[in-house]
Amino acid sequence: MMATPLEVFLVTPEHELWSGQATMVVARGTEGEVGILAGHTPMLIQLGISPVFIQTEGERIAAAVDGGFLHVVSSGMDTRVDILAEHAELSTEIDIERARRLKEDAERRIAADHDAEAEADLAKALMRLDLGG
Repeated sequence: MMATPLEVFLVTPEHELWSGQATMVVARGTEGEVGILAGHTPMLIQLGISPVFIQTEGERIAAAVDGGFLHVVSSGMDTRVDILAEHAELSTEIDIERARRLKEDAERRIAADHDAEAEADLAKALMRLDLGG
């Protein structure tokens, strides 16, 4: 039996990264991880710097998301999930060399003066290296 599909849209202010039907979405909000299936309760969560996984009938799509929001709207078993990311990259499009350079730069900045922006940049780089490698 096929699972009831979700309509999923992963977008940034610049463009739509992915849209289509999925069987499940897993994301990490600032309050913890959430899994969404058809018929999920409507909700709005703030996303952290973390991967988002979109499971379709044939594949699992992973994206590196640098914050934003996840919005779920349901009417019966018809469910729409909008992932509104500040910045995002599909795991298949991550530039590993660029992520390595960003990691090294963030580590140098943390060693020099331990600023919060460098901590966030390091988290973004590590997530991309994990997903893209």
